[in-house]
Formats: sequence, C-alpha cells, structure tokens
Amino acid sequence: MSVASPLAPGWLVPPADANALAPHVWPAAAHRRDDGQLELGGVAVRDLAAQYGTPVLVLDEGEVRARARRTREAFQDAAARHGTQARVYYAGKAFLSTEVARWVSEEGLRVDVCTRGELEVALAAGVPADHLGFHGNNKSVSELERAVEVGNGSIVIDSVWELDRLAAIVARSGRESAPQDVLLRVNTGVHAETHHFLATSHEDQKFGFGLELAPELVARVRATPGLNLVGLHCHIGSQIFGSDGFRASAARLLGVLADLPGGPLPVLNLGGGFGIAYTSADEPTPIGELAEGIVSVVASEANTLGVPVPFLAFEPGRSIVGTAGVTIYEVGTTKDVSVETSDIDGSGASATRRYVSVDGGMSDNPRPALYDAQFSARIADRTSTAEPALVRVVGKHCESGDIVVDAEYLPADVAPGDLLAVPATGAYCYALASNYNHVPRPPIVAVRDGASRVIVRGETIDDLLARDAGVSGLRGNE
Repeated sequence: MSVASPLAPGWLVPPADANALAPHVWPAAAHRRDDGQLELGGVAVRDLAAQYGTPVLVLDEGEVRARARRTREAFQDAAARHGTQARVYYAGKAFLSTEVARWVSEEGLRVDVCTRGELEVALAAGVPADHLGFHGNNKSVSELERAVEVGNGSIVIDSVWELDRLAAIVARSGRESAPQDVLLRVNTGVHAETHHFLATSHEDQKFGFGLELAPELVARVRATPGLNLVGLHCHIGSQIFGSDGFRASAARLLGVLADLPGGPLPVLNLGGGFGIAYTSADEPTPIGELAEGIVSVVASEANTLGVPVPFLAFEPGRSIVGTAGVTIYEVGTTKDVSVETSDIDGSGASATRRYVSVDGGMSDNPRPALYDAQFSARIADRTSTAEPALVRVVGKHCESGDIVVDAEYLPADVAPGDLLAVPATGAYCYALASNYNHVPRPPIVAVRDGASRVIVRGETIDDLLARDAGVSGLRGNE
C-alpha cells in the first residue's frame, strides 16, 4: 500500500484499491462490471457518455425512490410509536424537476418549494397544490398571490412584512371562509456544526423570527381573518450528522408551544438538513435511528410539559436525492506540480500533486468553491493496477478556485480520455449551476432497470445565444 502524501488532508488515506467504491457514497445499485466499467442503474458509463456526451449528471431513479420511501416510513413509524403522526416534504431546492417531483410524490412525500419557479415545476408535475409547503424569506406579492390562488397547502411566514402582505392578499381573495394554513418560522439559537452559510437557526441571519417573539406573533396571526395558524417551523442547517441539534431545537420549541396564548399549536415542523456521505470518511446517521432519536425527544419533552405530542413535519432534500446523483466527466489533461511541504511538516522537502482536468467544473458543481465541500472520484470506464496517486480534480474554467474534488487518490495512470465519475452530486450541484464562461449546463439523465432517459435537456450554444438580445440585432443587420 502506498504512503500517504503530506499534501493529503488528514482524513484521506491511500486506499488499498483505488478502483473500489466507498460504501454509502455511491447509489446502492452502483457497481463495476467484469470489464471494469462502472454501471449505474443497470447502464454502463461508456454507453451513457456515448449517448449523452460529457459532462452528464446521472440520477438513479431507484435510489431516489428508495430513500424517499425509507424516510417517510422511518418518521411515520417513529411517530406512531410515540402516539403522534409525521409528514415528510421533499425540499425541492436540493434539486427539482417534474420527474423528481413525481417520483417523491408517488412515494408518499409532499413537496417544499421556496419560489414561484419551484411552485410551477411542482404543479406542472401534477403534485396537488394542497401537498405543497411554501418557504422563503422574501416571498413577493405575486408569489404569495399565486400560492393562495392555487390553494397551496401551507405557507411559512418569515417576517412581519410577509404577514401583512399575506393578510391583505387573503382578504382580497375572499378566503376568510377557507383560511390559508400558515406556520411561523422561528430561530431557536441551535444551529448545525457545519459551514456557516449552511447553518440557518442562529440569531444573526436572514431567516425567521427570534423565539422570544413567538407568543406575540402567534396572537397576531390568530387574530388575522383568513389565516389559520397551524404550527411553528424551525430549520437548524444542512449536512447534519446525528440528532443532538434537532433534539435541542425541539426541546426549546416545545417550551414555547406549551405557553402560547390560545393554547399550543398542533404542528411542529423541524425542517431537514440530514447529511449524506461525500467521502469515505463521512458516516451519516441511518435514517431510522435519526427519526427515532428526534421523535422520541419530542414526545418525552411534550409529556414533561403536559402538552399533546405535536403532529411532526420534516423537509429532507439532500438525503433523498444527493447520493442518487453521479456526474460523469472526461479527463482532458493531467499535470504534475511540485509543492513545497515545509509549511506542512517542516521538512523543507516537496511533494507532487497531480492536477486532473475534466470537461466541466464549477459551472455544474459550485459547491467546492462556495462551501469548501469535499467530494470523491473514481475512474469510471476501467480498472487499473497502478499505485494510487494523490490528485486534485479541477474544471475547465478560468478560475483558480475551479476545483471539483480537492483531494483524492486515483490510479497513477489516470490519463486524458478516461471517464471520471464524481458521486453524491444529486443535491445542490445542478440546482446551483451557472453558465460561467458561457459553458452550457449539462443534461440530467435518469437511469433505472438498465434503461436511461433525459429528464432535463442539456443546454446548447444556441440556447446561450438565444437569450443575448445583441445577437438577433446583429443578425438583423447582416
């Protein structure tokens, strides 16, 4: 086994087999065929690359459905054991298309949206409007009007301005006889141990109300005609392992619920943020264990306070779709760079880092640049007996921070023309994608039972030019 490079982060160790797929990082059905090719949803990566080109984001439909189903069952079963009920919403911000909305809806999940665009995608997929929850810290008047018009299941109120806007809209619509269900988003002061941009329940941030304001706001909403306040909402952050943060947040919320004017509210929405494995070092909490841990503390705290155990709601996104996504790139160039390691080990020596450039990058996955996110990679169209070498997988953009995988061990013979697979790209990669450097966004291809199909068409250069008003003007002068 090769010796770890001094340039490698402490958690990354040279693998015994640089072809092996780390458990929990890849879709459950992903495996290597006898010829060394990676197979996703029963389809070989060479066939996918030949048919759809690269980069291509491959989404395992079976994985999405299985995770949605397991999550729903885990929370419903845990709730039933503790004398209540639970509902699961899929957080569309992780990745939303009409196909994915249909998959999760068919598996018994509702859908959480936070913009007019996400709302329309869910509706176009056939998701019933009353199965939608609407989030957002700055929902416009037109967005709120549309939500009320279609009969959106619930709207999460994020500010006093929004409360006033929604009250006026409901009054104009004549909904007093059929009130709009709403929740209040509050901050418990408990936040995720994660990147500070991903922690969303500390006080100094844009979402929600301070917990101390809850009694006053509850009274105000309850006195507003046309609004039916059903509960409180809190989201502590994203990419969370374990249930301790949820436990602490739930305990604080229940303490407030017990003393609300007019009595406790029936619904407690604890958000989502459940983590997934991006690397071999990640150990996400199994969903059944997570569900039991959260629901049991809610039930225990409610019993201590002498209030009914609330109806619970959760909003996972990443944990449903993240592991189902694998992005396939083609290697274009490799380059060895000598790096002094004196700042690392004081030896005054140097080490080699191999840069592996692929035909995508931060335009299809900006998460490493935004959050210092770590990913894994494997050569996808063959296996190799070469020793593992430390590599940094980078994109094609004119940006030094265009890093796809910061540190990984790949076979030392990785070369131009190889197909490279980056797993766990189903969440917040395409959703955050851009046309940086005028690079078209790649297609999204669903795989299942040996078949593949496009669920989001890849962009073309013509698509990019079609939105440039100057192009049509110039062409008109030819």
